[in-house]
Amino acid sequence: MKIGFIGLGIMGAPMAANLGKAGFEVRGHDLRPEGRTVASVAEAVTGADVVITMLPDSPQVEEVLPDIVEYGGDNLLYIDMSTINPETSVGIARRLPHALDAPVSGGERGAIEGSLSIMVGGEEEDFQRALPVLQAVGRTIVHVGPSGAGQTVKAANQLVVGGTYGLVAEAILLMEASGVDPAKGLDVLAGGLAGSRVLELKRHSMVARDFAPGFRIDLHHKDMGIATAAARQAGLALPLTALVTQLIAAARAQGHGSLDHSALLKVIERINAA
Repeated sequence: MKIGFIGLGIMGAPMAANLGKAGFEVRGHDLRPEGRTVASVAEAVTGADVVITMLPDSPQVEEVLPDIVEYGGDNLLYIDMSTINPETSVGIARRLPHALDAPVSGGERGAIEGSLSIMVGGEEEDFQRALPVLQAVGRTIVHVGPSGAGQTVKAANQLVVGGTYGLVAEAILLMEASGVDPAKGLDVLAGGLAGSRVLELKRHSMVARDFAPGFRIDLHHKDMGIATAAARQAGLALPLTALVTQLIAAARAQGHGSLDHSALLKVIERINAA
């Protein structure tokens, strides 16, 4: 099976590498020349059985879509693994007969390990066809509904992750201000009901104030905009989501956009600065 992979960033590059390790023929394209194997989207798409995009936002996906439509064969399976607006995914499905929205969760480590969680929207037949490809990059893979459903579930994921980071940040500051070792305290929390993937992967780096990006604040800011827009379209009030959205916007405004989203701790620290 030949796969065209467009978008070789922090997440896309290790995902494409895992597909190659699984035996797929992968032609990778990115705006940056490093790591890419073909120079254009058209080259990545021509002759491919499957095309995957892993891009920052809706505009970037929409920018490459005309070439995918033009150069893809009639039976091309298109899998967009970016995090974009659900409405954009629905529109893509109208233009391509075999299109799935399949955003991921798990960060850079999950991409490297091939252990991503993948939430898939689209037709069941296309999902079954895509499954061997998705199994090369993910561990938890669920068909959650029609086109756009994968992006809606990803929006829900991002509001939970953002809220968890905010609460972990507050827990760290509470323990530090009270003279308790936060590293030991978080070890206990990680083993109890408060345990989470965030605590498992990020508690040590947060205590150490190591915010090397695995998933940047800038991208989480974009994702919270998707979540709040989805809530508005559904006619829902999500007050905690709104608060987390503002905290992430504050992190970006304070110049932390290129840092890991665990840098929400810096915003809480600033609020409490003397």
